[in-house]
Amino acid sequence: MTGNFELLCLENPLLDIQGQGDDKLLEKYGLKANDAILAESKHMDLYEDLIQNHSAKLIAGGAAQNTARGAQYILPPDSVVYVGCVGKDKYAETLKEACAKAGLRVEYRYDEEQPTGRCGVVITGHNRSMCTDLAAANCYKLDHLKGEEVWGLVEKAKVYFVGGYHLTVCVDAVMALAEEAASKNKIFMLSLSAPFICQFFKDPLDKTAPYWDYVIGNETEALAYAESHSLNTTNIEEIATALAKLPKKNEKRDRTVIITQGTDPTIVAAAGKDGKVDVKSFPVHEIGEEKINDTNGAGDAFAAGFVAGVVQGSDLATSVDMGQWIAKLSIQELGPSYPFPKQTYSASS
Repeated sequence: MTGNFELLCLENPLLDIQGQGDDKLLEKYGLKANDAILAESKHMDLYEDLIQNHSAKLIAGGAAQNTARGAQYILPPDSVVYVGCVGKDKYAETLKEACAKAGLRVEYRYDEEQPTGRCGVVITGHNRSMCTDLAAANCYKLDHLKGEEVWGLVEKAKVYFVGGYHLTVCVDAVMALAEEAASKNKIFMLSLSAPFICQFFKDPLDKTAPYWDYVIGNETEALAYAESHSLNTTNIEEIATALAKLPKKNEKRDRTVIITQGTDPTIVAAAGKDGKVDVKSFPVHEIGEEKINDTNGAGDAFAAGFVAGVVQGSDLATSVDMGQWIAKLSIQELGPSYPFPKQTYSASS
């Protein structure tokens, strides 16, 4: 069986430049051991430093592109299309080839001036510090999404997944998908992506909030949201409940909030028709620490499995289980990757 491009993902395609580092390297560039930031001028030497001095690997990245590849890993061929902006350079071709190998269809906008975006990933133990220079990824335009071919794919898709990082780039494109979903009763899913999105891009994030059918984040993003929105709590279940209760544009669909917590249970808050919120806790799939290779992209992988479950029409528990299953596979690989030969999902006992 093959799909009909039921899932469309939008965000910032990046080339991940991933190398082993230490506290000295983090200190050199003013980075934290487990963080995600946008690059400033002081960070621009990091990328070449990783390549020249830290045996960096070049991997197709960008959070939602990782999620798109992972969802396609699970779903039938031709199920997923990914949209974003790259430069006209060899790194764009590297990304395109990697996605083609994964069976992912990409519809890139090619910017004439900026190079393909890159993300420096400094690995220290099981931590990773991500420093992103968006470059061409920052140049996405609404007219590309609205173009005949790409908008035809938008109309064909049943589920839209948007990475929150795109709120720093083209809010109009995010809102176009959100409004299309609400008007056609399709599913709109957003990832909070990073604490700084909740802190410094609060207004565009809040603009999308009424359209969330599903919103995914981790505990640090949830805490950042709570702080920036004065929720006066650090309890993850209470934060998830508050998100679930936010006003909603498409009242035909209830909102579901998913908060991952690393090795701690995944919290899911599902709003009901009666206004009540059902909160559940799902223990994560256990894995020996000696099997963990790299946690970079684990959240993207979880989102991949979860959204694949949604596309398939699976129930909530199965979708969470699929997310945890593929996240467990991913952290045994280098970078945001998935094992080959391809493994097939089976429900955990």
